[in-house]
Amino acid sequence: MDYCLMRTLIRAGALSAVAAVTLFSAPAHATDDTYTVQLRQSLPRTSTTDDGGAPQEGREECPGIPDGQDGWHFVLPGNSTDFVKLKVTFEPGGQQVVTDFGPPSDKHAYVGSAPEAKLTSAVAEVKGGDLELFNLSHTCPVEDTTPGTESPTASPSPSVSASASPTPDETNGEEPTASPSTSPSEGVVAGASPAAPGGDSEGDLAETGNGAPVGLLSAAAAVLLGAGGYLVFRRRKA
Repeated sequence: MDYCLMRTLIRAGALSAVAAVTLFSAPAHATDDTYTVQLRQSLPRTSTTDDGGAPQEGREECPGIPDGQDGWHFVLPGNSTDFVKLKVTFEPGGQQVVTDFGPPSDKHAYVGSAPEAKLTSAVAEVKGGDLELFNLSHTCPVEDTTPGTESPTASPSPSVSASASPTPDETNGEEPTASPSTSPSEGVVAGASPAAPGGDSEGDLAETGNGAPVGLLSAAAAVLLGAGGYLVFRRRKA
């Protein structure tokens, strides 16, 4: 009986060992397997689609994406699943296959696209966990450059008005502007000079009245001096 009991115990131990090996090897095998999950948000969509599916963040929230591209941040829920491969398709831009993930871990994926390109497909190959969907965490649209385009449009309008103003001036300056500009200026000067003397007509008459006696007195004085000199000469000679 001891022999039979020993054989029974040996068989039970062997079955337990096989069960233990099967139990512990199953999770490891499942962890190494990869499977495909779909994006939770509806497609197609752009980086600025405002349907509550994914918020729009600043450029710093999409590390590694060039400034001239829209940034897309995909993430896997939970902490037990990692990206193995991510395939995304944009219009325009075509398909991109991403195999480099993070930061900070392989559950994060960042993709760049042309500005306002449409995301038409997103499929992820993952390992670990048991997911059916993954998320578009947020987007980082290209910064708006419309203020830069408005400033040049304002500059041509002054240049047009400036070019229009000299044209009439030149045409007027050839014939009409030259003659009127000269005549008004002369009129102003002439009007200014008579304004002072012409405004006081009495002053003009007074000046001419005073000027005539002075001339006569000078002539009379010259005659008297000449006559006196002649008389003196005659007297000496006599």
